[in-house]
Amino acid sequence: MDNPEPGPLPSPRDDSADPAASPDGDPGEDSNSFNSLRDDITALVDDARTYAEAEIAFQKTRAGLASRKTARALALLVLALVLLHIALIALAVGAVIALAPLVTIWGAIAIVVGVLLAGVATLVWAARGNGKAVAAMFGSEDGA
Repeated sequence: MDNPEPGPLPSPRDDSADPAASPDGDPGEDSNSFNSLRDDITALVDDARTYAEAEIAFQKTRAGLASRKTARALALLVLALVLLHIALIALAVGAVIALAPLVTIWGAIAIVVGVLLAGVATLVWAARGNGKAVAAMFGSEDGA
């Protein structure tokens, strides 16, 4: 490192300095930084779009599966209710047949129908109480 002129040595060039601040900065360096930033933002937007599309596809698949399972569960529940209805009819017929020798056929029918109507009245009374509780939850605050 021969310095033919006396005086301080020139400072080495600092590559981390802002090229816009130095008069001899390379203007192409700014455009390279801008292009790099633009490429990074484009990649980020593409990744976000890909993620959103994958999430939407996943949620559509999950909703489809849930709807199929819900429909199957509902069908099985309806079938169970139909079988329960048949069982209750069989129980009523059996009760009439069992009571017929004791109180005549008309007396047996009256007893079975009366017990069934009492059960219906009890269930309706309980449902009405629950309905009032729900109405109170969503009713107005002024008691109207």
